[in-house]
Amino acid sequence: MTILTLGWKEWLSLPLLDLPAMEVKVDTGAKTSALHAFDIEPFGPATRPLVRFGIRPVPDNNDIEVFCSARVIDRRAIVSSKGETEQRYIIETSINIAGYEWPIEISLSNRESMRFRMLLGRQALGEEVMVNPTESCLQPTLSYELYKRNSKKKAVRRSLRLGILTIESKNYSSRRLVEAAEARDHVIEMIDTRRCYMNINSHTPEVHYDGKPLANYDAIIPRIGASLTSYGMSVVRQFSMMGSYSVNPARSIGASRDKLYAHQLFARHKIGMPVTAFANSPKDTDDLIDLVGGAPCVVKLLESTQGRGVVLAENKNAAESVVGAFRGLNANFLVQEFVEESKGADIRCFVIGGRVVAAMERCAGEGEFRSNLHRGGSARSIKISKEQREIAVKATRVLGLNVAGVDLLRSNDGPKVLEVNSSPGLEGIERVSGKDIAGLIIEHIEKRARPISQVRPKVALAAG
Repeated sequence: MTILTLGWKEWLSLPLLDLPAMEVKVDTGAKTSALHAFDIEPFGPATRPLVRFGIRPVPDNNDIEVFCSARVIDRRAIVSSKGETEQRYIIETSINIAGYEWPIEISLSNRESMRFRMLLGRQALGEEVMVNPTESCLQPTLSYELYKRNSKKKAVRRSLRLGILTIESKNYSSRRLVEAAEARDHVIEMIDTRRCYMNINSHTPEVHYDGKPLANYDAIIPRIGASLTSYGMSVVRQFSMMGSYSVNPARSIGASRDKLYAHQLFARHKIGMPVTAFANSPKDTDDLIDLVGGAPCVVKLLESTQGRGVVLAENKNAAESVVGAFRGLNANFLVQEFVEESKGADIRCFVIGGRVVAAMERCAGEGEFRSNLHRGGSARSIKISKEQREIAVKATRVLGLNVAGVDLLRSNDGPKVLEVNSSPGLEGIERVSGKDIAGLIIEHIEKRARPISQVRPKVALAAG
């Protein structure tokens, strides 16, 4: 029984590939349907092969691009209408014509010179579809305007190719991100930042690794140690130039790591923080200490992490000695007021996509003023106030971070931002809160690694 009658040209959608409108040629002379794609890349394990590819669905507008991924069901030798044989990846997906939807097999081929981006072969038609080759568009016509609406809707779930930039592939945070990504059917790979090197080319930027260029990644998760900040930022910028979504942009990582610049930004945006002073000349030591209210005060290296390079000077002589020692090492440092009323406790707010998803209070161990868990501190889950939530979100927004740990101090003047970490650890916050923070990061990537670019970003603007 015939359900549909098609002309030689029709409109359809490919809902699983996020392609709402495709004008296709119905070609009964071809057995297998074909989708004309670019950047066709296989990825994933041999037991579950996937392929990533791009589609420019509008023949007269190459600025609209859709990046898709699908399970590979076969690889076959396909003979084109010109008699040329090509090995093509075969995927299975659904087509929708006039509200009728069914699965078909499609081969992927880079033949963008063709007028139609897709050929619908006879294998896809079955016994219930008839073709009238003398007519066209017998079924409802769709519009390429749908792509403008499509760019604003929730992204279709697809397998993504993700990379974690890290030198600690076996630590808790890396392992949890891998578990969370694979649980959602993504392919995720560890990339040692130190082993990356770059081909700086305006037309085809590349990141090389172990003697060959790395593939295109839908998104990268930078977890760059403080010792590799500068080089790591360069690698992140290069991936951005290649079109990968970076969970945190390079410039934002740099801003969070430069504690002086971060505090200057906080001051500019009226974000509460401990009184902070910075100077270069040893002649200014006395006034530097006085600016933060005198001793006790905190002397902190600009690139300190996990509490290292942070010293509490309990009196003025001790403060002068610490400042002198840091200057003798030619180290850059800040002097900050000691917020005594915080009583050795701070609040870590974990922010993802402009929302605080979990919070914990960290308390310093006995005889210690630093509350870092790496320093023996303890932690418990807490419910934070509206004011604390708002200041944590504002701090990440000012720095341009999408995923961050914001450390707050309670003070008599309200919450104060102590530090913002662009590569926050997951172990403490997951253990204390009981939440799947790694999964929330992957969900954020799914929403932001958008398949559609209305206007392709220029290389110069994509960096960052």
